[in-house]
Amino acid sequence: MIAAAHSTGRSRALLGVALRWTAGILVLLLLAYFLPIAPLRVALAQIPPVLFVLVLVGYLLAHAAGAAKWRMVVNAAGAGLDYSTAVQCYFGGLFGTLFLPSILGGDVIRLAVALRKSPRPAAVVAGNVADRVVDVAALAGLTLLGVALFPTSLPLTLRTYAWRVLGGLALLLLILLALFLLLRRALLGGRSIRFRRRLARVRHSLRAVSRQRKVLVFALLLGLSTQAVFVLLTALLAHACGLLLPLRAWLFAWPLAKLAALLPVTQGGVGVREAALVALLVPFGAASPLVFAAGLAWEGVIIAGGLCAGLLVFLVRRSNRPENQA
Repeated sequence: MIAAAHSTGRSRALLGVALRWTAGILVLLLLAYFLPIAPLRVALAQIPPVLFVLVLVGYLLAHAAGAAKWRMVVNAAGAGLDYSTAVQCYFGGLFGTLFLPSILGGDVIRLAVALRKSPRPAAVVAGNVADRVVDVAALAGLTLLGVALFPTSLPLTLRTYAWRVLGGLALLLLILLALFLLLRRALLGGRSIRFRRRLARVRHSLRAVSRQRKVLVFALLLGLSTQAVFVLLTALLAHACGLLLPLRAWLFAWPLAKLAALLPVTQGGVGVREAALVALLVPFGAASPLVFAAGLAWEGVIIAGGLCAGLLVFLVRRSNRPENQA
């Protein structure tokens, strides 16, 4: 009975992955159908393999800084994770984005590993929430920087779109907070004492990390730096494709495209990110096939980086086995 239920759950999970990958590939095929194929092929062929490898290395190094940031924040909440464990959690989550919905799907893997390793699971949950808030703030900060660098030349429609996206995120957070406060008694009513204690620990850990203002500010600076590196790496790939745009255009469009990829529609935001980039950069005079080519190249970096992350986690776990420490 239990084995049958487990098999059914696994089949549903695999079906969900297949459907999300299908949706992402369908979006990419639709973009390829409506855009000229010849310029797209030529643009992708212009990317030197050495450049792709260098961008991939830069991508992984930036995520190494991201792993240090994540560990710093969750430990500020009291998780007590060493760097080896943090690497397994963080890069395991990076690998998990290839199989779980949206770019937030990797958090499931990250938390699953960390909850087993940490002596304070509530601190892991609270720290991961705080880290995600920092990441969203970093993306919003880059978007605001892009808007500020276009005081007059930024098209009004794009400026309005940017403010709507950022305002919508803020409004969504306020609505979720208000709903929780209004429905708190209904949600917590009838819960066991054990559940209430766990929730109290999470709340205590959130308060602990919120008091670490220097840590949060430093984490925000690290987050801004990491996302800025991703923007630069994407711009390098785009330049190799023949797409010449000012960096401020990428600072504006890239974070918004990544925020759009948060929607759990496709696998890891595949297709959604590329469509958003095309829609946001074409008003700046960019050729849509070249934008699409740059987006596909960056998608290749993300997928290759996720596979490398999975290999890294495997090697770290293998090196940490008791027989290897003897």
